[in-house]
Amino acid sequence: MSQSILQLENVESGYGEVQVLWGVSLSVHAHYLTTVVGANGAGKTTTLRAAIGSNKVWAGRVVFEDDDVTALSAHDKARRGLVLVPEGRQLFADMSVEENLEMGAFSPRARTHYRKNLERVFGFFPRLAERRQQKAGTFSGGEQQMLAVGRGLMADPKVLIIDELSLGLSPLLTQQLFATLRELKQAGLTILLVEQNVHLALALSDYAYVLTEGRVGIEGPAHEVAQNPDVRKAYLGM
Repeated sequence: MSQSILQLENVESGYGEVQVLWGVSLSVHAHYLTTVVGANGAGKTTTLRAAIGSNKVWAGRVVFEDDDVTALSAHDKARRGLVLVPEGRQLFADMSVEENLEMGAFSPRARTHYRKNLERVFGFFPRLAERRQQKAGTFSGGEQQMLAVGRGLMADPKVLIIDELSLGLSPLLTQQLFATLRELKQAGLTILLVEQNVHLALALSDYAYVLTEGRVGIEGPAHEVAQNPDVRKAYLGM
């Protein structure tokens, strides 16, 4: 197994006075695709938000590249290479494809590699290259998701965190985006994925965690998790 690059250790978090996470621990290994699945309200997005710093960690800690980064802001974590592709895409609708991608390259390291990363994004998503001057707001949902992932890649991530890659997309577009995810994985990118399509996520992932009511209920190599009777019954319709 490769070296762990990101760990959540007994993390507790929530919103206001409502606790959502109850001692969540997980580890993301370098060059692996790690997935987190679970029912709606299980705490998946809150886990990602706690990891990147947009949700306050009430207890426990977040470790990135062997440094305790629990108290760092989301901006500082992103500068260090912990980059989120958020649920809902959150693009700049009135800006062009290229302008949205440029917004992703905000850190000094990312700006240094701007041209290389732009070519890389256009290589993964030729449709974005074809429409580089088109406004993001005129794109279909699938094209917007491509742009959101591309913007994340422009930040030169060490860990790319993706929240609900396939949300609201057709089966065909979902398959296309998962094919790109496979290419990114094969290229050596470390990915942490939260995904509603459990079947596709487990088929592509190296390691998986199943959250239940804010706790890790099941974890293991993704192919083993996919064979777990509880997972097959609850999430795979078997």
